[in-house]
Amino acid sequence: MTKTADIMGMPVRVNLADDFAKEKDIEEVFDYFWLIDERFSTYKDGSEISKINKGLLKLNEASEEMKKVLRLCEETKEETKGYFDVEKNGKIDPSGLVKGYAIWQASLVLEKKGYKNFYVEIAGDGEVRGLNNGEVWRIGIENPFNRMEIVKVMGLSNKGIATSGNYVRGVHIYDPLSGKGVDDIASVTVIGDNVYEADRFATAIFAMGERGIVFLENKEGLEGYMVLKNKKAIYTTGFEKFVIS
Repeated sequence: MTKTADIMGMPVRVNLADDFAKEKDIEEVFDYFWLIDERFSTYKDGSEISKINKGLLKLNEASEEMKKVLRLCEETKEETKGYFDVEKNGKIDPSGLVKGYAIWQASLVLEKKGYKNFYVEIAGDGEVRGLNNGEVWRIGIENPFNRMEIVKVMGLSNKGIATSGNYVRGVHIYDPLSGKGVDDIASVTVIGDNVYEADRFATAIFAMGERGIVFLENKEGLEGYMVLKNKKAIYTTGFEKFVIS
């Protein structure tokens, strides 16, 4: 059972591969994503994060989920030695972590309902559980220079995957230590034990530029594939074990 929709200005897809899949369970996941959009969208004037940035809502008055996400952002900043930073020009934008966090939370809801085989995705970042009709889930990595082309097909089960790059929205990821846009790499895809870990580190690793692959290589539980500006690819030593083609 599969449903797709556009939320947060991005394509969202939920695929439940268990035989007992119920439509109401998919709807519950999508309701949660709509709530996330209303809470964290920096494009909506009435969102909770927009009210905080406008000074209309104090942080100590924010929702518990907002406080939790901002706390996770601060932890990620410490773990990446400042390369993940949600504050810029006096404003807070946790979008580099929220997408993976939301997918992860939705997956935990499905898990509690007894689902063992499913895929939850927002704009290419996803949580992959179990199998799809008895086989591992096949996830493609786009060529950042030609989005119609898939450069690698991954076979994943019980993993999270996230890609960070400037090739869709232009330069919007900055090195928070220098304040400059990152332009020496085109994209980085990270595979982790869950999509939350993959997504938050994908953002930080991209901000590090080419040297981010070294951080990724040394980070336990993560593997990755980086496409450089010169169209060459570099990847971690354990990445190839996930490659199908």
